[in-house]
Amino acid sequence: MSLSREQMAEIVARDIPEGAYVNLGIGQPTMVADYLRPDSGVVLHTENGMLGMGRPATGDEIDPDLTNAGKQPVTELPGAAYFHHADSFAMMRGGHLDVCIMGAFQVSARGDLANWSTGAPDAIPAVGGAMDLAIGAKQVFVMMSLFAKDGRPKLVPECTYPLTGRGCVSRVYTDVATFSVGPDGARIIETFGITADELINRVGMPLVSSPFD
Repeated sequence: MSLSREQMAEIVARDIPEGAYVNLGIGQPTMVADYLRPDSGVVLHTENGMLGMGRPATGDEIDPDLTNAGKQPVTELPGAAYFHHADSFAMMRGGHLDVCIMGAFQVSARGDLANWSTGAPDAIPAVGGAMDLAIGAKQVFVMMSLFAKDGRPKLVPECTYPLTGRGCVSRVYTDVATFSVGPDGARIIETFGITADELINRVGMPLVSSPFD
């Protein structure tokens, strides 16, 4: 059985190092905030100008002036700080973030990222701060479904969509498997409801199935 988005978010949260400074991208990655341990020391950054973001806000917690980059209401943790958009991007570009977690349309086996445009005629390209995050963060994790609606894999030998960054992704978290990617290709770390052989057959490209080091 494949993982739910909530289960994927929990696995991603588990793999974030203690005390890391982390940016959560728009969409699925925002769910990771719900699964961070209170004692993890992880500090969440949002590109619209906040450090020390907490979980999503609900009910009476909602403040329309307190949102993440995806315009979702969020909470703040003790010591949270607010700053100019330019300062936020300086943090992103300056290598001050330990981990960035983003969604993607495609990721290549060597870690190229395509997440801002499919090139479709009716699509609205929206790169936002993705390029700055992809290149500026020390590690880039991608969180996505492994297969598109038409059944084609999103983990590919070469990206066919416009690139956000080259060789920037290190981990890919999906609903059926977790992978490491890089210069040596894609490696299966863990599978969910599918065997390694079945996964390799469906993805249609070489995958190393030995345990991740």
